Formats: sequence, C-alpha cells, structure tokens
Amino acid sequence: MVWKNGFNRLVAGLAGAALVAVATAATAAELPAPLSPPQKVKVAYVPILKFATVYVAAKRDLFKKYGLDVEFERVKSGTEAIAFLTQGSIDVGGIAIVTSLWNAWNRGMDIRIIAPGALEPFTNSPTQLLLRKALAAEGKVKTIADLKGMRIATAGGPGSGGEYLAAKALERAKLTIRDVELINLGNADMPAALERGSIDAALAGSPYADQAINGGYASVLATDLTPGLMTVAFVGSGKFIKERPQVAERFVLALAEAARLMQGDGYLATANIEAYITFTNTTEKAIREGNPVVYDPDLVVSFDGLRDVERVHRENGRLEYKEPIDLAAVADDQFVKKAIAALGPFKK
Repeated sequence: MVWKNGFNRLVAGLAGAALVAVATAATAAELPAPLSPPQKVKVAYVPILKFATVYVAAKRDLFKKYGLDVEFERVKSGTEAIAFLTQGSIDVGGIAIVTSLWNAWNRGMDIRIIAPGALEPFTNSPTQLLLRKALAAEGKVKTIADLKGMRIATAGGPGSGGEYLAAKALERAKLTIRDVELINLGNADMPAALERGSIDAALAGSPYADQAINGGYASVLATDLTPGLMTVAFVGSGKFIKERPQVAERFVLALAEAARLMQGDGYLATANIEAYITFTNTTEKAIREGNPVVYDPDLVVSFDGLRDVERVHRENGRLEYKEPIDLAAVADDQFVKKAIAALGPFKK
C-alpha cells in the first residue's frame, strides 16, 4: 500500500515508555513554553479508543503542560462534531474520514485534518473479508477473483468505510464493487447471514468475524486490507487554525507526547488504561484482552492514504465531483511538523 512506506518505522518503533522519557528529556529545551494565561480548547469526540491520544493527553496533564485548558464534549457521531466545527462552537473534533466529508471539502468547508487518530493495524487486522464456508469447501471460491457476481455484505452502505475496504479487497483481483452485489448489513447480523447462506462473503470486524469463523460458518479469504491507513483524524476548524496557531501547535504537541507514551508496553500502563476508561464505555478487561490499537508516535498525516481513500470513493461514484480534490483543502500538517521538530523523531 502506498501509505505504508511512511509508517515502516512504526512497526519497529513500539519500544515502550522508557525510551520516550529519555527522548523527551533530551529535547525538553526545544519545547515551546506553556501559554499564559492558559488557553481554552473545546474538543468534540466520539467515545472510542481510536481517539485515545487525546484522552491520555488530558488525563496525564500534557495539555496543562503547554498551558491548555481542554474542555471535552462527547458526541454521538462525527457528523455531529462536523456541525459543531463549522458553527465554530468547538475548536477540534475527532471524526472518521467519510464521503460526506469529501463532498463538504469540495464545497469549501473550512476545516482541516491536523493530526491522525488511530491507524489500521499493519498485521492481524480484526477486520477481514470472510467467505461462506460451504463455498470454500465445494471449491467454488478459491481466490477473490472468484467472487465476481456474488453477494458481499458490508456495514454502512454506499460510500461507507466498509464499502471502501471491500473495494480494496476486490482491487487485489482487478475487480470493482460493480462486479459484485454489495449488501448493506450490520456487523452483528453477518454471522447469521453467512450461516443461512443469504450472503456469499462479508467484510466483518471483531468480534463478529471471530464469531462466524469459530461457529464454522466462514473462513478468511483476505485480511490486512489497508495496513497503516488513517481512517479517523483530529480536525480543526479554520478559525482555530488561522486565528490561534500557537494553541493548535501545543495541542498537537500534547497528542504526539501522548502517542509516545502509548507505544509497546506503555499502551497498557495504568495511567493510560485509566484514561481509556474515563472517556469510553470500555473496561480494563476488554482493553487487556483486545489487540492494541495502533498510534503513530510521529503523528504522520498520510497524504498518500488520503488520496487513495478519495480516489476509491470517487471512482465508485460516491462523490459529487469527478476530478481529484486539492488536499490542501483537506489536511494541514504544519502543527505535526512543528511537534516532531520539537520532540525529535521517535527513538526506536
């Protein structure tokens, strides 16, 4: 995948909080001074672990370190956060990068990605393309190419993240979503649909993929479809970026420090688990038993990955426009660059 190259160091870089402390101490003189008086930043977030860097930055006083008084507003969806961003009632929102966003950017919506949230796993992704077991047993489907004309379930409908992942799987066999019959189905309903035979394949996530496999209804046809992809991000309002750049710079710097405290064994540090639980509905047991969520310690905003997501949705006819969008209207990585210049690249 084209965006994977920018994160190769991440795979080898999950080194733990001890090295982070050394790296931070060595560069502390280069860090910007805290703002005085403290500056308020309003953040809207959906309570999921994909935005955990902001939780850790808050609970471990990294925002306070830089003179930021961060106020959180919990929202039901990224759509709600986008509405607040465009109204100017919040400064930063944690949102998924979906087709409605691309159309809004094309129409001139003044918000920008300023830092990534969690990334798709590089290996052992919990999201898998499942094949109905009978089709595999009968030898009717041996490769993705054999899915042509078959029924594939994805969650979310046209233009969704599920459709994007299905399209990426089909691309491996030079197929498109027009070569199959896509069926909009919730993840929770996929195991039963595979068992009944009402679908031939499904793009399912955890724990439903495991449920279908362990129940004997499905086998894995493809996995690790988009390693390292940025599917969620922290987005700043145009007003916040243009009128309060020093505040935005320190906000992203705190996110970067938090991400470094979440590498390797640090992911399950007691203080981090407390942060995860404070801001989400998850439990310590679920966190410890689940696969660690991936956060880039250098917070790279992958323009290659963004181009690919936009390309797939555009080629699938899910966007209102035909030509590639100017990504300067989509993302602004100046604050990430300043943060990493201050901290130094993550030390493996």
